[in-house]
Amino acid sequence: MNIAIIGCGGVGKALLELLERQHTLLAEENLYINVKYIIGRGDDISPALTDADLDTAVILTPTNKDNGQPGLDYARAFLAAGKHVVTADKGIIIHGYTELRDLAETKGVKLALGCTTGGALPSINAGIFDMAGSSIISIEGILNGTTNYILDEMESTGCEYAEALNKAQQAGIAEANPSLDVEGWDTAGKLLILTKVLMDENVSLDDVKVEGITRLTAADIRMAAETGCRYKLVGRTAFDETGNLILSVNPEQIPADHLLYSVSGKNKSVRYVSDTLGELVIMGGASGTTPAAASVLRDLVNLHRNRI
Repeated sequence: MNIAIIGCGGVGKALLELLERQHTLLAEENLYINVKYIIGRGDDISPALTDADLDTAVILTPTNKDNGQPGLDYARAFLAAGKHVVTADKGIIIHGYTELRDLAETKGVKLALGCTTGGALPSINAGIFDMAGSSIISIEGILNGTTNYILDEMESTGCEYAEALNKAQQAGIAEANPSLDVEGWDTAGKLLILTKVLMDENVSLDDVKVEGITRLTAADIRMAAETGCRYKLVGRTAFDETGNLILSVNPEQIPADHLLYSVSGKNKSVRYVSDTLGELVIMGGASGTTPAAASVLRDLVNLHRNRI
């Protein structure tokens, strides 16, 4: 498999390391991944687009929640050229999923986006394969490991939000600019993608009511603990009593008997409720560049296996 990597930041570099580390394992199923192009910002993509030997474009551009660029244009171009696209860029799917899905189908190639909804957490795969033959009627989950870590730190040490954020940044868990995570937009993007892909709903970020964790205080966390609850940043898609689809992201007090209560540290979880298969809960998938790169590699392997 010949691939091009577009956007080689932390996840791209981790992917290169994984390809070397996992070479023997991949070779056991006759998968040899050759990185033919590494394309950075401003580089010409034309040679890769016209390369008949190139199979797949791995698009790892930073998420732009406002318009999906520049990754969206890259995805359009490579799919139109008859190349598979694997991406970790949520903005591409938030703003272009239906168009890109249809373009991929027309061109006889695949659009793989497992990394966009929780990195190592197999949210998309579980929804597509393990809920097949049923209709998903609600989605809820802890979809951001950074905020989960911060809330855990506030609960376990009694510190204020700012101190917990600083610890997360010092540990490399939170970005220098953590706004997308802590203000809830990362969770909103992932929830939106799951809703689009698994429930086939035409929704946008404007349809998501979003509140982050920045206003929570140590006193809030302590008061929740005194009632047997803990705060989690929860994304939820569900129908209200009148049949309207409601998408929301906000910090919630989760009781001890709730399935999301025990999701700790950088881990994440998603819960699907369906009409015929009941509930499915997936938990784990710690955040970080290596788990994200591993989820990209997972998509490459599943492309090789014709399972996407």
